[in-house]
Amino acid sequence: MIPNRFAPTIRELKPVVERFAERGFHLYLVGGIVRDLLLGPTTSDVSDVDLTTDAEPNEILTTLAGMVHSINRAGERFGTIACSLGSTRLEITTHRAEAYATTSRKPEVRFSTSLADDLARRDFTINAIAIELTATEPLLIDPYNGVADLVARRLATPLSADISFGEDPLRMLRAARFIARFDLTPAEGMIVAIEKLAPRLDILSRERIRDELSRLLILPDPTKGLQLLVDTPLAINFLPALASLRLEQDPVHHHKDVLAHTIAVVQKCSPRLRLRLAALLHDIAKPKTRAIGPDGVTFHFHDVVGARMATSILTELRYPKDFIGDVSKLVALHLRFHGYDAGWTDSAVRRYVRDAGDLYEDLNELTVCDATTRNQYKLLAMARRMDEFKLRVKRLQEADALASLRPALDGTEIMTLLQIPPSKPVGRALAFLMETELEEGPISKEEAIRRVLAWWEQQSHKL
Repeated sequence: MIPNRFAPTIRELKPVVERFAERGFHLYLVGGIVRDLLLGPTTSDVSDVDLTTDAEPNEILTTLAGMVHSINRAGERFGTIACSLGSTRLEITTHRAEAYATTSRKPEVRFSTSLADDLARRDFTINAIAIELTATEPLLIDPYNGVADLVARRLATPLSADISFGEDPLRMLRAARFIARFDLTPAEGMIVAIEKLAPRLDILSRERIRDELSRLLILPDPTKGLQLLVDTPLAINFLPALASLRLEQDPVHHHKDVLAHTIAVVQKCSPRLRLRLAALLHDIAKPKTRAIGPDGVTFHFHDVVGARMATSILTELRYPKDFIGDVSKLVALHLRFHGYDAGWTDSAVRRYVRDAGDLYEDLNELTVCDATTRNQYKLLAMARRMDEFKLRVKRLQEADALASLRPALDGTEIMTLLQIPPSKPVGRALAFLMETELEEGPISKEEAIRRVLAWWEQQSHKL
């Protein structure tokens, strides 16, 4: 029996359903919307609806003519026609029975007239549940026991895991995401199949792997998914440095290894991709920088080395250049706040804010989340120090407009004042002014002119 919470969606789709039925085609509600509405009324975005049909793409277009708008044919060669029905976005796809060739990065698309073929090619049983809308009464079709797997919190594939993951290796990464999102347990044999077929990730583009990693990281709690990546050979394919963290003991945070600490930090951070990636990579250089000295194990400069590694890793995964710069900067700065205990001058506070720039809030959160000790006293002490620091920053901002602190003279004014062309001395003069304002707060333009002239005279004497 279909739950009543499906009724609004079914009613909204009625005109489309009737048109398909009139023309002798079957139409089925499939995919995430079925799964999520079976789980509960608030877990699905019902403004996006996936449907499958035995009609081919040209027949879908003819059937929809005059009753929908914003038709998008970009996916037509894959059998998908996208359109809008009121405020609802529809994707209607011809039944497919596709698979990857042994060395191909793209699936071979084959259309089918069989719903069974279509459901068999889906990634997991919980996504292989359909509702026939063109039947006399909406009919639940569940040939692979997806409903039972939902109830049991089990992740299984419609066909054997070997076949499913062999056809589309991206499903192994999707398994990590679904396990984390729905708190599922892999079905018997799934882990064995992943361990055997993980090398097939090589046929995928880095962009597809990147997108799946990103979707995992922004889940409320990606812990179980990240654990699957590193417990199997999956991470070795695209993020080997992450898997190697397990081999590194963590004497600072008292976890059995740096990997456990890293996953804990990711989980604590807000589910924003930039912040979560910085958390994932913040200690990535510890194995490379590990040293044993009189004071025990150290990881000197793992922040600096880690920033370079983060840049390399994210570039390989084809993240945007500016985004890579932000994540790498967070990694580079993630230890900065720990010097605050030694007592910072106002200029040190200004430098922290200036260096963090637009990443100030993320850097603060990463710093706090990096404290994963079970010692509640230490956690409270860290939280108090951060609160005090933020208050101090706010007071400085009010006093000297720290957030918009800029040299009182620009490059053109420097060149005019010193009667020099564009050159390195112009940059040094600007840096001198910036340092002056970081130390003392804002100065007037007249004072800036006086300081620069005095500085320039000193430079001339050095030459």
